[in-house]
Amino acid sequence: MRNVVDLNCDMGEGFGQWVLGEAPDDEVMAIISSANIAAGFHAGDPNTMDRVVRLAQIHGVGLGAHPGYRDLQGFGRRFIRASADELVNDILYQIGAIREFGRRYGIPLQHVKPHGALYMEAAANEDLSRRILDSLRRGAGEPIIFCMEASKTYEIARSSGYPVVREFYADRDYDATGSIVFKRSVARPDPEKIAEKCVRACKEGRVATVDGEDIDIGFESICFHSDTPGALEIGRAIRAALIAEGIRIAPAAVVLEQAGQAGNS
Repeated sequence: MRNVVDLNCDMGEGFGQWVLGEAPDDEVMAIISSANIAAGFHAGDPNTMDRVVRLAQIHGVGLGAHPGYRDLQGFGRRFIRASADELVNDILYQIGAIREFGRRYGIPLQHVKPHGALYMEAAANEDLSRRILDSLRRGAGEPIIFCMEASKTYEIARSSGYPVVREFYADRDYDATGSIVFKRSVARPDPEKIAEKCVRACKEGRVATVDGEDIDIGFESICFHSDTPGALEIGRAIRAALIAEGIRIAPAAVVLEQAGQAGNS
C-alpha cells in the first residue's frame, strides 16, 4: 500500500499563441504536486515559462524541467539522431531556462523529466542515461530524475545512488514489459476508470496490460498529460479518488524524503 504519492503533469506546452490541449494551466496546477514545464525545444517560450513557473510557486508545486528534442513541429515525439554529447548539452541548456525562472520566483528546481521521444530514447539507451545523470550530478545540483521503472535510466540511477522517481502513467496503457504503449492519437478516456486504475496501483502495486494480464508496477509519482482529452477531469478524478482512500498527495521531493531511496524497491 502506497500511503503518499506525487501527482505530476506536463505543463506549459504551447508556443506563443499556439496552445496544445484544452486544460487551463492554472486549473491543472491547483490539483497536482509536481509540474514538468516545457523548456523551449518541443514546446514552451520564455513568456509561457515565466507564467507557468509563477503558477507553480503560487500553488506550492514542485518545479520540474521538461526538456525534449529540438522538434517544435513534431512536438518532440519524433526520434532525432544525434550524439549523446549533443543531446546532453541540449538538456542542460533547457534545464537552465527553467531553473532561472524558478530563481526569479524563489522556487528551486526539484526534478528533470525528459519529454516524449527523448524520454523513451533514454529509457532504452544506457550510455545516454549515464551521461545525463553524470551531467546532472556535476552541473545541475542533482535534481531528481523522473523515469519509468522499466528503463535503463532507473537501473543506472539506482545503482549509482542518484535520486530517482518512477512514474506510473495514468492515461497511458502498459505492455507486458512494463513499458508504456505509445499512441499518437488518444481518445477521450473515462476519468473514473483512470482514477480506479491509479488507486489499484497504489493499493496493490499492479496494473493491467494491453493483453489483459496483470503485472507488478513500482512508482512514486502518478503522471497524467495535459494534452490528453479531458485532462482536467482526469486529474481531478485521480486526486479525489486518492484522497478518498487516505492516500496523501505530495511533491516528489517530499515522497522521497519520507520513503528514502530504500523505499523505491
